[in-house]
Amino acid sequence: MCLIVFAWRVIPGLPLVACANRDEYYDRPATPAGPWPDAPDIIAGRDLQGGGSWMGVTKTGPHGPKFAALTNIRAPDERRTDAPTRGALVADFLKGDLDASAYLDRIAGTAQAYNGFNLVLGDREGMYWFSNRAGADPRNSKPLEPGIYGVSNSLLDAPWPKVVRTKA
Repeated sequence: MCLIVFAWRVIPGLPLVACANRDEYYDRPATPAGPWPDAPDIIAGRDLQGGGSWMGVTKTGPHGPKFAALTNIRAPDERRTDAPTRGALVADFLKGDLDASAYLDRIAGTAQAYNGFNLVLGDREGMYWFSNRAGADPRNSKPLEPGIYGVSNSLLDAPWPKVVRTKA
């Protein structure tokens, strides 16, 4: 199961420190993190089946460097085979000109078309968490305060053992 833990504006001189583990089917083709040939400003892994990514950064841009990371929400009973690939959300944000807040505004109306996901987006203005399964969680689509956060296959900071252990 996927895991992302990140420290946002906690360590002086390092606005973002992130670690992640992507658990995926072994037979799903992907490339490791590196510059994309068609978008060399992006450094990310690439899902060769869906064309998107699960985590990446840009080196520069109108909103400074950008960060994006994605996890799937574990809900086998809700899975739809006709849903668009979630990794496109990461790729589209990193390739695009929108800042994190504007990108979340753009996808809010279509997010329910996807199977469940968590999306962490950041730029020099802020870090955001968005989930299309968050319901009334007040943190959804809002700037995150400085802190250490974890997200796996449930909502932000859900007390799954791997999230709790990694944040400790």
